[in-house]
Amino acid sequence: MTQHYDVVIIGAGPAGMTAATYAARANMSVLMVDRGIYGGQMNNTAEIENYPGFPSVLGPELAEKMFASTTKFGVEYAFGSVEHVIAADAQTWRIITDMDEYTASSVILATGAAYKKLGVPGEETFTGRGVSYCAVCDGAFFKGEHVIVVGGGDSAIEEATYLAGIVDKVTVVHRRDKLRALQIIQDRAFANDKIDFIWNSEVEEILGADNRVTGVRIRNNQTDEISTLAAAGVFIYVGLLPISEPFNDLGVTNNLGWVLTDDRMATDQPGIFAIGDVREKELRQITTAVGDAAIAGQAAYGYVEALKDVASAVTE
Repeated sequence: MTQHYDVVIIGAGPAGMTAATYAARANMSVLMVDRGIYGGQMNNTAEIENYPGFPSVLGPELAEKMFASTTKFGVEYAFGSVEHVIAADAQTWRIITDMDEYTASSVILATGAAYKKLGVPGEETFTGRGVSYCAVCDGAFFKGEHVIVVGGGDSAIEEATYLAGIVDKVTVVHRRDKLRALQIIQDRAFANDKIDFIWNSEVEEILGADNRVTGVRIRNNQTDEISTLAAAGVFIYVGLLPISEPFNDLGVTNNLGWVLTDDRMATDQPGIFAIGDVREKELRQITTAVGDAAIAGQAAYGYVEALKDVASAVTE
């Protein structure tokens, strides 16, 4: 028999775990589903310096602390990749994963976003063989080597600084003439003599031999000059794409796939809420994710209680 919950939360990053904690503390039955280990991209973050109460904390450590809060209040956790969310009736949603199926009175979408790929020759071929999207995961493989970081935002420059503590040299390739990262992050990178910058340039091909990256081919987008830069690794940070494909049929996303919500985190579908990086919003940080989640946890509680009130009135 399919198990029913007051709320099923799809995703177990900081948003999902916070929403689970709030919902469970309101005495709701809560299931949190994720295709991998809890923590999301926090597990790939060496050090977090902008989360209140923690001057500095390791990403995996913060993930463990958040998960402990969910289990304290009785949240259930299940592995599975969600394939569809379908209306079972006017008050019930079916959540179908590759491993099981559940029903819920409300659903909170917290699937986050994934790193965007460059889409250039060699990227797929050498992924895991010198191409990476996670410095914390793979940086140690390049000790004493020269690596390239592609991008100019917070993630790119933070990871470049992290890599500089491991590798011999880091070259940041950015398509503009200035960085988009926060100033404090820029200042650290510019002060690090192991980090160089190549401006107004784009990687057009990732080169390799013997199943390993050997360098990149770069085009200057101002002069069209082509150059080749030798490197053992390429770390790519050029933006995010929402992980929202399972929800396309719900009609809750925009043309880019970001989920649209109101200020209560509610979508246009009754009982479906969205939080964290999968939402259409300006700032995607752990702090904004947990803020979304607190609101959604309370909103889901109010929604489910209203359903129970209606059901009780009908039976009286």
